[in-house]
Amino acid sequence: MEELLRTTDPTVIAFARALLSGEDIECFEMDVHMSVLEGSIGVLPRRLLVRREDLFVARAVMTDNGIEVSRR
Repeated sequence: MEELLRTTDPTVIAFARALLSGEDIECFEMDVHMSVLEGSIGVLPRRLLVRREDLFVARAVMTDNGIEVSRR
């Protein structure tokens, strides 16, 4: 799995997941429960991962909808 995006904004993650679902691209959200460690203040980013073979299309979908993606 490859990192598609990293953000502290939960609305961006929800929007990105909906867009990927619409394109039949499976994704996995990492670091969801890190708020327990940080005290729920939202400073630790969440990551959205996709399969390597879906990364190119997933990046295109995000870019077309104004979401900045990771370029690692």
